[in-house]
Amino acid sequence: MPHCPNCQSTNVVKNGRIHNGKQNHRCRDCGRQFVENPQQKISSAETKQFIDKLLLEKILLAGIARVCNVSELWRQNYVNQKYEAIPKQVNVSSKKKARLIVQCNEMWSFVGNKQQKYWIWLALDIDTSEIVGLYVGAHDEFGARQLWASLPPVYRQCAVAYTDFWQAYGMVFSDKRHKAMGKETGKASSIERFNCTLRQRVLHLVRKTLSFSKKVENHIGAVWLFVHHYNASLSR
Repeated sequence: MPHCPNCQSTNVVKNGRIHNGKQNHRCRDCGRQFVENPQQKISSAETKQFIDKLLLEKILLAGIARVCNVSELWRQNYVNQKYEAIPKQVNVSSKKKARLIVQCNEMWSFVGNKQQKYWIWLALDIDTSEIVGLYVGAHDEFGARQLWASLPPVYRQCAVAYTDFWQAYGMVFSDKRHKAMGKETGKASSIERFNCTLRQRVLHLVRKTLSFSKKVENHIGAVWLFVHHYNASLSR
């Protein structure tokens, strides 16, 4: 005779079946519904911390589920919630109002399929190597404006931005605060190196793969997760 896990009563009756076909029971004394020998388990805080670390490496989500011995459904729900909760604002060290120099660039990847490109706009402080601006979206004037808006106020007031010749920058950045340079000048070397790091560490951004994001929210969340981790690692 099954016992109620809530009140230990044996006054229980069968109450249909759950999604996987197992017999469901209901306690007549306290109303609790339950199954015997449930397969679902609660993942520990240590498991979640381990998954958080694995999300910062180029590992398939299915592989994370196998390594951590969790179901793919639980893993996906956990990842969805984590990406949704990530702050979409850069966290950088405080700066004085003085001349600042940033390098800006854009890189692309896919969401859903290879016909749907999303562009990652980035701004990097060449003195501290911090990512000080980030936007994920369209490759147009609106994208450039969102990158500009993502910069902390001190950068919008004091920074000179080195960019490529993409015309959207000239529509947003003032002439005295904007310098368009070719790759041969080396003025974009730091941000291009970070772009390479980002592609090497975030699986969603690898071009020749079937692992690109299926959800825009997760694509954006994965980028923000790594950027927060990267900036935090610079101060250690």
